[in-house]
Formats: sequence, C-alpha cells, structure tokens
Amino acid sequence: MKKRARGQEGFTLIEIAIVLVIIGLILGGVLKGQELIENSKVKNAVKDLEGVGAAYYSYVDRYKRLPGDDGPLGTLQARGGDWVNITAGGNNDGIIAVTAAQTFTGAGEGTAFWQHLKASGFINGNPGDTGVGALPRNAFNGLTGLTNALVMPAGAGGLAGNKICMSQVPGKAAAAIDAQLDDGLPNSGSLRATPGVSGANTAPGAVVGGGVYDEGAVYTICRTL
Repeated sequence: MKKRARGQEGFTLIEIAIVLVIIGLILGGVLKGQELIENSKVKNAVKDLEGVGAAYYSYVDRYKRLPGDDGPLGTLQARGGDWVNITAGGNNDGIIAVTAAQTFTGAGEGTAFWQHLKASGFINGNPGDTGVGALPRNAFNGLTGLTNALVMPAGAGGLAGNKICMSQVPGKAAAAIDAQLDDGLPNSGSLRATPGVSGANTAPGAVVGGGVYDEGAVYTICRTL
C-alpha cells in the first residue's frame, strides 16, 4: 500500500488548536482594545463636563460676572492679553442668553461664553474663534455647547438654569456618563438626554421616553452647571 505524499498531508489537531487559540487571543485583544477606547472617551467626557463647570465658577469668582454675559466688548478687550482677540461681549443682564436651538451654533451669547473662558485662561483654545468654531469638540466627535433654555422637557419638570451639553454621544457612553455624574436615568436628575441623529448636532429638547438608554442610539446630553 502506497503512503501519501508528504505534500498531501493536512494539519494535525494540535496545529489547528494552536491556530484557533491564536485567533481567539487576537480577537480578545481587539475587543479589549475597543473597550478601553470607549472607556477612555467616557472618562474624557466626564472630565470635560466637570472641567467646564469648574471654569464657569472660577470665572464668576474672579470677575463677579457670568462668562458670555460679561461685557461690553470694549471693556473686556481693555483687559489686555488674550482678551484683545475676542469679538463678542454680553449685556450684563445676569443671563447667558442661548436658546435651545442655539446650543451648538455659537449664536446668542454662546460665542461670548467660550471666548471669555478661553481669554481668561480657564479653558484651552483660541479666544478669537467664533460661531460653531468657538465650541469645543467632545470625545465622540460631536460638539460641546451651552444653553440657558428650559429644556428636557420644556415647561414643568424641565431642566432649568445654565447647562453644558454634548452632541453625538453613543447610547452606551451616555448611560455610563449619566451613571457617574447623576442617577443613571435619561429623563430625570441633573443630567438628561435627548434622542439624537447620528452625525448631527441635535439641539436639546424632548427627553428619552421609558427612562432607559438604548445602547444602539445616539443622544444629546445636558448637565446643569
């Protein structure tokens, strides 16, 4: 009886097992890497939300006025330094006037808010940036904005006061951020969520129905300062 030629021999069970183990290790490493990246983005978002809040209160403590509402422009530019580069001042009425629709546009006193925090050195960035360009990018490639409108929902039970908002936040990340900073529910507490559209900077408005985050969805989240 003829022996099979060596070139026709197949893989042994041990060789196949080794290959499967290697593939499993590679896939496990990829998945673990993705998880680490997602966790890093959540941590950055939490840090940014808390950082803007700290910058806001530091500004009020130093200047006794609200960033964005501080003004007029000429008085601010007279402070010198980075202040000469800003282009927007407020009206000193004690309100940072930014509607819900203006949250991610820089309209109203939105541009002034970010310019003032940058010029004062409380956050990084070019104090001369205007409009959408003045708004920081968040960890999820969305925007970070501010609004004073009564939102989520509008009217009774809505989220009042000055709020920092982030757009394009994936559902899984939004749930994690909410759990770290508030009660973990999208429709209650000091942090709330509005269903968004992927790739769009959805203005804050209606809260999530059912009180549960959909990990496959995208949200705009807002937190009171």
